[in-house]
Amino acid sequence: MEEKILEAEVSELSEEVPVPAKKKKTFKEELLDWGKTLVFYCALPLLIFQTFFFMASVPTGSMEATIPTGAQVVTIRTFNKENVKRGNIVVFESEELGVVLIKRCIGLPGDKIEFDGTGRVYINGQLYDEPYVWSYSDFEGSFEVPEDCYFFAGDNRGGSLDARYWENPYIHKDFVKGKGIFVLFPFSSFGILE
Repeated sequence: MEEKILEAEVSELSEEVPVPAKKKKTFKEELLDWGKTLVFYCALPLLIFQTFFFMASVPTGSMEATIPTGAQVVTIRTFNKENVKRGNIVVFESEELGVVLIKRCIGLPGDKIEFDGTGRVYINGQLYDEPYVWSYSDFEGSFEVPEDCYFFAGDNRGGSLDARYWENPYIHKDFVKGKGIFVLFPFSSFGILE
C-alpha cells in the first residue's frame, strides 16, 4: 500500500514540475559575452606574452647562419641580468650605436678574450670552441671584460660589426633586454636557437 502511495506521489511530482522557458539574451548581453570571450582568449594571452616576451628583428647578416637576415626572433625578457651565460644569444641596447642589437655573448665579467687573427678565440687562455660561427675574420686583438659587463660578437664573424670594432666594446648588464629563444619568421628558419 505504501509503495502505491509513493509511486503516486512521484508521478504527481514529475507531472507538476514545469520546464522553465529559455530566456533570450538581449543584444547587449550577447555583446558582453563575446567581449569576455575575446578578452580571455586574445587580450589576456597577449598581455602575458608582452610581459615576459618580445619580438626582435635582425636587419643584417651579422648572425648568419644561426639567424638569417630579416628574421623575427621571439625573445624572453631577462629580469635577472646575471643569468646571461656564455653562448647565449642576447638582445641588448648599444648606447654607443643608439640601436638594439642581437648577438652572441662570448665574454662574461672578468674574462680575458683574445682573437688570434686566424679566426680562433681564446677565453682566459683556453681555446674556445664555437661550432655556431659561420665565417671567420682575421681580426686580432684582446679584451678584458669589466665587472657587470658582457662582450658580444656575431656568428658571422667575417661580416659582423660587433664589439671587436666598437669604441666601447663592453655592454653593461643594465642594457641587456633578453635572450633569443627561437626564430618565428621566416618559416624556413623556424626553430629553437642554440
